[in-house]
Parts: sequence; structure tokens; C-alpha cells
Amino acid sequence: MGQTLGCIQVEQSKVVIREQFGKFDHVLEPGCQCLPWCLGYKVAGRLSLRVQQLDVKCETKTKDNVFVNVVASVQYRALADKAYDAFYKLSNTRGQIQAYVFDVIRASVPKLNLDAAFEQKNEIAKAVEEELEKTLIVDIEPDVHVKRAMNEINAAARLRLAANEKAEAEKILQIKRAEGEAEAKYLSGLGIARQRQAIVDGLRDSVLAFSENVPGTTSKDVMDMVLVTQYFDTMKEIGASSKSSSVFIPHGPGAVKDIATQIREGLLQANQVQK
Repeated sequence: MGQTLGCIQVEQSKVVIREQFGKFDHVLEPGCQCLPWCLGYKVAGRLSLRVQQLDVKCETKTKDNVFVNVVASVQYRALADKAYDAFYKLSNTRGQIQAYVFDVIRASVPKLNLDAAFEQKNEIAKAVEEELEKTLIVDIEPDVHVKRAMNEINAAARLRLAANEKAEAEKILQIKRAEGEAEAKYLSGLGIARQRQAIVDGLRDSVLAFSENVPGTTSKDVMDMVLVTQYFDTMKEIGASSKSSSVFIPHGPGAVKDIATQIREGLLQANQVQK
């Protein structure tokens, strides 16, 4: 009825592009507007002024050669005073916005590693915002196979690091254990050396004192007496020990003389070899 009378209704948050004989004439705002069709006026199209959302999914590659899908949600709307440009200059608004987003994302993400791309989503959004009015980076989602591969790589890296740390700890433990054993052996050898030195000093003092107090005795007589004393002390300790086993040696004090003779002959032979 309205069109018959040359009037149309423009809904709220929309504008109507009116043409006359195919030429742009005026932008009709919401309300009842005059459209005398008999004079060549017609509706060229309607343009919504509401905020719209376009989800753009762009596949690109990071600096460390990982392919990711960057999902950007672009919110846009046409301005009433720019309705002419929006209607006549843009043939495919959503496609052109998508092209702008692709260009910016594919120029920004390849400069970042995967971890940095997750951390710098705001910087990527700002780069897109320079081209568009309102941009929000929703998510950066690697491909499923890439996720699995990256998890395996990260797990292998962590296992390798743990193995290195474990090997280093075992190395340090072995070094410390070896150092402890070497120190223990050194101290044990030092103790044995001091013990033998004390025995030698005691024997020397005993021989000198006995020779001075008992005239006519020689060093050989004193050493034989010391060996006999050591022989009886050894037999006493073997007999007193509950864990001792049978020991077969030439028994009797006279055997000490044979032992002493063997020791002296061994020392003399060693001296002859050294000479």
C-alpha cells in the first residue's frame, strides 16, 4: 500500500539507498520515507548499521616452522554518514575484511616463535586494528598433529634434560665417593705408616736400652728376644680369640730362630739385588 502511494518504511538501525533512474539520489534514514516510483525513484538496496561479526581463520607458519591456525573475530559496522561508500565502493565487505586480516596475520606471525605467538596475541590484534576498526584475537590453535608432535618434542627435551641432570648427579656422586675412598685410603696408609714407624722407633729404643743395661749382648741377641716375645704374644691372641681357626706353623720357641734367620737372609738377598 505504501509503495503504491510512493512511501516506504525504513527499519531502525538500517538505511535505504535511493536511486533515480539508476543514479544515486539519497540515503533514507529510519522512518517513513517518500519514494515516488512514478518519477523514477527506486530502492537500490538496504544497509544495516548494526555491529556484525566475522570470524576469520587464517593458516600460517611461525618462525620455528610450525603451522598454526589463527582465529580472529572481527566486529564491524557501517557508518550512517559513510553509507554511500559502504554501498557503492565495497563490492564484498566480508571478503575484503578477510583479505586485510590475512595480510596482517601472515605478515606478523611468521616473525614469532610458537610460544611467542601465544604470548603476544595482543600485539597481533593491534597490528590488525591498524587496518580495521575493531579486532579481537580469539585463539591460536595449532593443528592436532602439530600439537601431538610438539608435545612429543617437548617431552623428549624434558626427558633429555632430566637424563643429563641425572647423569651429572651420578657423576658428582661417583667423584665424591672416589674422593672419599681415596682420602680414607690415604688416611689409612698414613696411620699404618705411623704405626710401623712407631714400632721401629720402639724396637730401636728397646735394643739400645737393653744393650746398655746388659753388657755383652749384641743387637742380634736383642732382636731374637723381641721375636720370641712377639711369638708368645701372637700365640696368646690366637688362643684367646673365639673365632680363630687352626694355624699350622713350626711350633716351639726354637722355630723363632729359624724365622729370624729367614728374615735376615731375605733382607741380605734384597740388598744384593739392589747393589
